[in-house]
Order: sequence, then C-alpha cells, then structure tokens
Amino acid sequence: MQLQIHTDRHIQSDARLAEFVRDTLNSKLNRFTDHLTRIEVHLGDENGQQKRDSSDKRCLIEARFEGRDPVAVTSHAATVGQAISAAAEKMQRKLSSAVGKLRNKHSRVGHSAPLIEAEAG
Repeated sequence: MQLQIHTDRHIQSDARLAEFVRDTLNSKLNRFTDHLTRIEVHLGDENGQQKRDSSDKRCLIEARFEGRDPVAVTSHAATVGQAISAAAEKMQRKLSSAVGKLRNKHSRVGHSAPLIEAEAG
C-alpha cells in the first residue's frame, strides 16, 4: 500500500509529521491494508496566518480500495495531530461500513438459490 502526504504552504512537512501520519493510519486501518492500494492525506490550515477559528486545521484522507471507487473523509480540529487522528477514526468507520456492506452483498448472492429444490415430475 502506498501512502502519500500532501501539505499546503502553512503546514510544515517533515519526517516527524510523516511518521505520525503513518503510525496513526497503521493503528486505525491495519486490518484493511490488504485491500487498500493507496492512501492520500491532504493537510491544510484553512485560515493560514489569520487565527479566527480554533478548528482551522483540516485533514482529508482518501483511500483507494481495490476494485472500488475511492473513499474520502475530512476532519477539522485545532491542531494538525487532532485533525489527523479524527480523520483516521472516520476512515476506519467508513471502511468498516463498506466492508460490511460488501460481505452482506456477497452473502446474499451466495444464498440466492432456492432452499428446496422442486421435484422433477
């Protein structure tokens, strides 16, 4: 699985940030890694230098699930770390839901045959 981290000009990208993102995503999404081809993380400070709102840090996570359309979530928080953690939790719930729906769909398809076969007469 590929991990790409993108930051705007107001968020400093460094090895410590990359490690935090990687560790957070691994802890929340590790059970889905066999099915994910790529995760993109976009970090931004929506107000830049202006400090009007305390929840101006944004984290958008886009996950590319094998054979499915990409799934994206966004979270806003006071700090970049909080935004990343909250977005990772949202993505975990979203992927769990998607996997559950797939399992239900496949189980219904597998049981679509009649339970009692008609006798040939």
